[in-house]
Amino acid sequence: MRPFTLNYALPRGLPAVVTPYRFDASRQLNVLPDGRPAVSDRELLLAAGTTTSTAGSQTHFDD
Repeated sequence: MRPFTLNYALPRGLPAVVTPYRFDASRQLNVLPDGRPAVSDRELLLAAGTTTSTAGSQTHFDD
């Protein structure tokens, strides 16, 4: 039997996350689908806070 409170205390599932940019290894930065650097999209930066990538070093920003 499942306690009633667990229906509200635990999330039902993780939301689907879509990353609006991808890492371009040749340019060593994150780019939007149209090829512009991800840092040029002000709305994306306001929503995400950062566009760092884990493709390279963990100690610096790629953009």
